[in-house]
Amino acid sequence: MKNSRTVVSHMLAKETDYKRFGFCLLFVGVFFYLGSVIPQEGKTLLDTYVMMGATCLMLLVSAKFFSLSLKYKKLRSQTEEEDTI
Repeated sequence: MKNSRTVVSHMLAKETDYKRFGFCLLFVGVFFYLGSVIPQEGKTLLDTYVMMGATCLMLLVSAKFFSLSLKYKKLRSQTEEEDTI
């Protein structure tokens, strides 16, 4: 009983952490996107491509963290269901 509670608490902590990482990377990606869209004197085409690439990378990693958070949420709910039975 106590062991399942610690497992559930660890899953909840991982779920929360992955969700926070996802939001942080999403916000960083938005800032990279704004940096590539807003016109600036002296910005080269290479700078724009690098910022757009960083934007795409941040969005992909953010999506991965959100999917991991969802995975741990499902595992936690299954563990809690098994615990109540």
